[in-house]
Order: sequence, then structure tokens, then C-alpha cells
Amino acid sequence: MKEFQATITDLSHDGKGVTRIDGKAVFVSGALLGEDVLLRIRKRHRHYDEAEVVELLKASPHRVEPRCRHFGQCGGCSLQHLDAESQIEVKQRVLKDNFERIGKVSPALWLPPLTDDAWGYRRKGRLSVRQVAKKGRVLVGFREESNPRFVADISQCEVVHPALGPKIGLLAELVGGMDAATEIPQIEFAAGDDTVALVFRHMSPLSERDQAALVAFGQQHGFAIYLQPGGISSVHPLWPEHPRLAFRIPSSDAAFDDVELEFRPLDFVQVNAGMNRRMMARTMELLDPQPNDRVLDLFCGLGNFTLPIARRVADVVGVEGEHGLVERAAENAARNGITHARFEVANLFEDQRHAAWAKQSWDKLLLDPPRAGADKVLEYLPHKDTHRIVYVSCHPGSLARDAGILVEKHGFRLSAAGVMDMFPHTAHVESIALFER
Repeated sequence: MKEFQATITDLSHDGKGVTRIDGKAVFVSGALLGEDVLLRIRKRHRHYDEAEVVELLKASPHRVEPRCRHFGQCGGCSLQHLDAESQIEVKQRVLKDNFERIGKVSPALWLPPLTDDAWGYRRKGRLSVRQVAKKGRVLVGFREESNPRFVADISQCEVVHPALGPKIGLLAELVGGMDAATEIPQIEFAAGDDTVALVFRHMSPLSERDQAALVAFGQQHGFAIYLQPGGISSVHPLWPEHPRLAFRIPSSDAAFDDVELEFRPLDFVQVNAGMNRRMMARTMELLDPQPNDRVLDLFCGLGNFTLPIARRVADVVGVEGEHGLVERAAENAARNGITHARFEVANLFEDQRHAAWAKQSWDKLLLDPPRAGADKVLEYLPHKDTHRIVYVSCHPGSLARDAGILVEKHGFRLSAAGVMDMFPHTAHVESIALFER
């Protein structure tokens, strides 16, 4: 296939280099801003092409040697070849551009970026499993960078929790030796402070031999083993009989106790434990909870924010769409001796303005929505008596859109915003913003 020489003029939202050939956008895997490359087109589309680097002609001064031997093949990370400081700069630029382009706003103050350990940080994830006849063995890993239909052939992962990351190859050997080797499509992992759980999805019943092999693997390596024969509700422990997953959120104020949250292996928790603690401290700083405050926490999940807030305010209500998470949030409140946090189940992508909690008066509002954002909520909230909002976002585009709504429709000002490096070495942009009026 024909090769082209080009200069990379930008980085895409997923960390690929961007150039133009004959006026058409080309996204180049493994290329960085400012680099001159010899590239080869690997896939053509109507409005853009995808390419790979054949030869690096002029390297960026910010290029570094990737730590992971599988970088470039595995699609789990896209920015390991860019130094840490530049990764943050890229994410800050993405957030700034989204604010200006979509929301037509900019913060009065840019917060310093939040960072934590860049390696072994991932405590939650899904590993794909596939028996590959051509290789004569089972592969366990994330999807390939160049073709997401395929499982990357990896033996270890530098960003996964250190109890599991070096043992990806051992997982592949385990599944490869099972009777049900072709019947296990995925393995999910979840790490608490003291326990790492592996959830094996299996499409047919496991033999006694296979179950014994899983138990022996868990005992040898210190993993709790769960089975998932069907939907989420089918997940159950194989060994030990009653595993416990939990993590603590240290209080940033010595006057208050830590909070411990128990969770189930498929529950949503923040992927990066270290960043979650830093994010919590910044959230408390921006929300500034006071003893007489009434706070509404929307998209509250397990109570990750709700319970630490409850230690500091008069009243807090957490609202979440998943019934199981709300149940566990309430259980966590009771376990931590917190009596004035309440939880409600509600689909926040539907109109909830007639719900009791939506009609009440709230001094402060915390939003932590999924990628779609909170625009449906902002059709009926906040009320005029809400004077402070902290918005935690996993998608800069939806945050920017919602920032425009809060400023234009509800009379808030965007007082501060900044990025949080929840997913180092990826192009994912997590951010936090403060709105006041």
C-alpha cells in the first residue's frame, strides 16, 4: 500500500495524531503532535482515513519510551509514548476547547490538575477472552488497538492493579486448560483495599474439574473467584464462600471519620482508587459543605460522595437509577453510623420534577453523571435557592454543554474547572467544575 510523508498537526480525542493528505483528515496511531512521519493508510472511510506509522522521521521532544511491551498492539492505552506532563496538557486543552466551542464559556479560574500514580492504578475492568485456533491457545486481554474485534495477545498489563497486572498470561493459561475454554467470553476484575475479585462469565455450566481449577487459582494467587452464568444478578462467589470487597475514603478533615464502602464486583466504582481520594478532597474543597447545608447528590451510585458529605451537613439525599446501588448505598450509610443520608431510586434521564426530592429546597448540588451528562436534570433543577454546584464529569463535551445551560438558563457563573487524570496513558478526560451564583 502507498506510503505518505506527513507532519502531525493535532491530536484526536482518542490520542491519535492528526494530519491531512489531499485535504482529507488522516488519524495516525502512535504519532504525536509536531512529528514528521512516514505513514501507511490501513483503513479508508468516506470522510477520513486511519493510518499507522511506518517510520518516525522527526520525533517530538515529548516522546518517551512506552513502559508496556504491548503498547501499540493493545488498545488499553493510547498515550504511553507521551510524557506525563504533556498528557495532562493535552487533556486540559481538550477541556478548554470543549468549553469554548460547545458551552461558549470559560472558567474564571483553572484549577491545577489532579494526578496520582500512573501505573497499577486500574482497580476495575473487563478482560476479553478468546480461543484463537491459529495461535493454538486462549488469549486474555483488552481489545487490539488496530482492530477492536480481536483480543490483544498480552502477558501482563502495567496499568492494572499490581496483584493482577503481571498475571494476565497466567489467566490465559488457566482458561486454556479448562473444559469450558471456548465458553468463557470475559473476565471482569474488581479490587477493594484488601481483596481482588475475578468474575468469570461462562456460557454453559462449568464442570467440577473447571470449578476446582478456578478455586485452586484463587487460593494460589489470593483472588476471590466469582461465577456469572447469566445476567448481572447471576453473579455469585465460588471461593471463598463470603468474600468482602470494600474501600475506604480517608477524611480530608481530622474532625471527621473515614468512610468505608462495601461493593459487589460488578458495581460501578471509580476505576482509580488514588484519584478517587484526591477527587474527594477537591470536591469537598469546592462544595464547601457547612453544618446547616442541605445537599442533593445526583447520580450518587454507592454513595461515594454522599456519605463523606453526610458527615459534614444537616441533610443529604443521594439519587441513583440503579436499584441495587441504592440498596448498597443505604447499607453503607448504616454500616458507617450515618443516619441523616437518604437515598432514592430514580431514572435521571427522565423527567423527575414531580418527585419529592426534586421539589425540595437544596443549598448545594453535586452532579456526577455518566457520559451523557445531566441536561435532562437541568430542565427542572437547580431551583433558585441553590447557590453552589459541583459537577464531576467523565466527558468534556457533555460538561461543556451543561455548563452553557447553567450559565445561560440558570444564571450561574463557571467559577473554576480543571482536569483529573483518572485514566493515565489514555485520552480519557475526567474533570471537575464549580458553578456559583
